[in-house]
This record gives sequence, structure tokens and C-alpha cells, in this order.
Amino acid sequence: MLEVKELCVQVGKFFLKDINLNVEDGEYFVLLGPTGSGKTVLLESIAGLNAVTSGQVWINGRDVTDLNLEHRRIGFAYQDYALYRHLTVRDNISFGLMWRKMKRKEIEKAVDMAIDLLGLSNLLDKRPWTLSGGESQKIALARAIAIKPDLLILDEPLSAVDSETKEDYERELKDLHKRLKLTTIHVTHSFEEAISLGDRIAVIMDGEILQVGTPEQIFRQPQSELVARFLMTRNVLKGEVTTGLDGQSFFSVDGTNLSVNTALQGSVHASIRPEDILISREPADSGNPNSLQGTVTRIVDRGSVAYVTVNVPPPFTCLMLRRSLKEMELEENEKVFVTFDTSDVNIFE
Repeated sequence: MLEVKELCVQVGKFFLKDINLNVEDGEYFVLLGPTGSGKTVLLESIAGLNAVTSGQVWINGRDVTDLNLEHRRIGFAYQDYALYRHLTVRDNISFGLMWRKMKRKEIEKAVDMAIDLLGLSNLLDKRPWTLSGGESQKIALARAIAIKPDLLILDEPLSAVDSETKEDYERELKDLHKRLKLTTIHVTHSFEEAISLGDRIAVIMDGEILQVGTPEQIFRQPQSELVARFLMTRNVLKGEVTTGLDGQSFFSVDGTNLSVNTALQGSVHASIRPEDILISREPADSGNPNSLQGTVTRIVDRGSVAYVTVNVPPPFTCLMLRRSLKEMELEENEKVFVTFDTSDVNIFE
């Protein structure tokens, strides 16, 4: 549906570098990256708002690289909403249709469809300055889908939504996508948001796409140290993989051998998510080769959870529920065991 081929763009001193992306028809695709990574620049380049240095953008089998936004059939909901203060909510939703050669009845029908989909009938006569951030975002979304685009682009659509209602908004976006089956690109810096919504995720940093995959692949199998650390993997280790006489592979780091599943050999990296590591006072599983004794060196209370560092060596950061920490009465300098499955160790070059 969307193909971005070797796209290079310069905006001021910032560069997008050889971007390649393929978004399938009807897919909910999430572009994930930290602030300043190039997410919005890439979106605007797909929409035709930035001049392209080289490369191409194709939508529905059509090269649109040199076309303006209005000729690309893209619905764009901006992070800052871009609502017109002097217009009512209804007029803001219909604004994008006014520039098309449509009859008044067709415009009204399209606007009513968007209003019904997003449940906005109680806001129609209000002005943008009277709306909450979440309501404003819904109006921007309604305006984007009212034009019946081939591609919907959402720039940080949940950034203004408070944490209490964020899950409700995520569910609404899921339901809307399920009903419309509209190809969507959603930009965010939140990996939790990306995993909740995305069919696939592309991680972008410093103007480059570092990895594309399903939420499971991105979250559990990062393929670079940058991606692993951005996703709060915390345990990113550098060592060597060797194979024993029985064919089992081991990752060696700081004198400790971890059982791993990999075809890689030699100098590599390993990552283990903190929530995949179990802490116990006795060996948790006598048959698990990755059950290691170490010393608690640090406990960081984060409210509902705590991060516990256990030095084997190497040091492992483990995630515990605060209740579990309290029940264990765990303290620094204690001897404990850390245990994780072979499949929980991700190996990458």
C-alpha cells in the first residue's frame, strides 16, 4: 500500500537517511522513536510537506513523490491538532472537504459519518479553545477520516491524553481501525503504546530505521544495542558465544556461561528483559542452567514495582512487583538466585 524507497530528506541540519518502509494495505503501522529521531520529518515527507533529496514515495502503486498533500489522498492528524479557533467543531471537521469538488449533501454525509464513528455529537457547536486535549485530538482525527483517505497518518495522537484515560483512547483507536480497515501510520515515543496498537513497528533513531518487526520481535528480540536500551531492556551484555560438545550454545560474559539458543558465534551482544528474571532465595529450577547465585547490590523502588540489581557477575537488573519485594523482605547485600529461561536470552551481533 505504502512504499518508501531509499528516501533521503534534509530539514535544516537534520537528515533522513535511506529510509525504506513497506506498509501493507489495512495495516496499523507504528513508527516508534525518541524525541528528535525524525518521526515527524518522515511523516511530513510521506505526506508531501518536505522536499525530497532522493528516493521515492509510492501509495497504492502510484508514485506520489512529486505530488502535493492534497493529491496524495492522505488524512493527517497533527500532534498540535491544527484546529481553527474561529470555526465550530463541525466546521473544523468539514474543512478538509470544502476544497474538494463535492456537493453539500456529500460533505454533510461524510462529516456525519466521522462524527458518529468518534461519538462527537455533543461537541459540534463548541469552539476549539473550549475543548480538552483529548477532545481536540478526536476532532483532528475526525477531520482526517472525513475525507476518506487511502492512508491515515497520526502524529502522537495520545500525547495530550492523561494516563487514566489513555487505555480508553487506545481501545477507541483499535475499534476505529477494525471498523474502517484504513491503512494507518501512528507515530509515538511510547513503546507501551506501540506494542498495544501496532500490527508492526518500525524503530527510528537519528534519521535511520533501525528495525522493523512485530511487537513481539521488537520488544523481545531487539537487533541492536540502541534499540534494546531504548526499549528499557536494561540487561544488555557483550560477550562471546561458543558451542559445547552436545551442540548447546553458551554466551560467556565476566566468567559466567549462559545457556542460549542461537546460530551466531564469536563476539556478540545479549539482552534479557528485567521482567523475565526471577529472584529467589533458593534455586528456582534445578534443571535450568540459567539459575545463578549472586548478591543484591541495589534496590530501586518505583512505587508499584521495584528494580533489583543482582551481581553474579555480571550484574542483572530484575523487575519485581512491590508486593513481592515486601513479602520476600529483600535487602541489599543478600545472597539470592536469579533464574531465566534459555529462550529469554536474545542474542544479536
